[in-house]
Amino acid sequence: MSEETIVVTPREKVGKNATRDLRNASLIPAVIYGLNEPTVSIAISPKVVARIIASESGMNSLINMQREGTDIKRHVIIKDLQRDPVTGRLSHVDFMRVDPTHKVRVKAPLVLKGNPIGVKEGGILDFTHREVEVECLPAFIPGHIDINVAGMRIGDTLRVDQVTFDTHLTIIGDTHNVICTIQGKPVEEVVEGAEEAPAAAAPAKKGKK
Repeated sequence: MSEETIVVTPREKVGKNATRDLRNASLIPAVIYGLNEPTVSIAISPKVVARIIASESGMNSLINMQREGTDIKRHVIIKDLQRDPVTGRLSHVDFMRVDPTHKVRVKAPLVLKGNPIGVKEGGILDFTHREVEVECLPAFIPGHIDINVAGMRIGDTLRVDQVTFDTHLTIIGDTHNVICTIQGKPVEEVVEGAEEAPAAAAPAKKGKK
């Protein structure tokens, strides 16, 4: 997976006033924690975070983070994001330290690939389970997992345990969860009284007296 390198600024002041000052400088507050080390407060550009999220690896990007003015570098991943409830803009980021030699657990989005046969035949694809939790070394954290569904027909169901995942990944949780199904096209309801009524019999002609 790709590895992003970013330089961040240590943050000493906290509180509303400090956060306002950061925003005036086009920065947002963030923290780095994990691996039984002290939590460190930093400031980071929301544009940098947005670019990482928009990359192919997305939230699961492995980031090489360096503190400004020091030689301190650590591998981290984005663990949580907070957004402004009104504007939707990033307001805070949690980064978690990872050890390249120790496995971590992350959630990987599932991406369906291919146009199922069942959909071509008029069925409907129901995508119910959109991510799985996996355990792996940081170098093998997937940005997403592609699943080929082109061969699925109407009535087919695909479960987690029916997918062949990369050998570096261990699936965590219930492997019987249904990822997707191909449902038959709903039967159109016949509107009562919509059928054309038989034509009324023509009145009999009166004969001559």
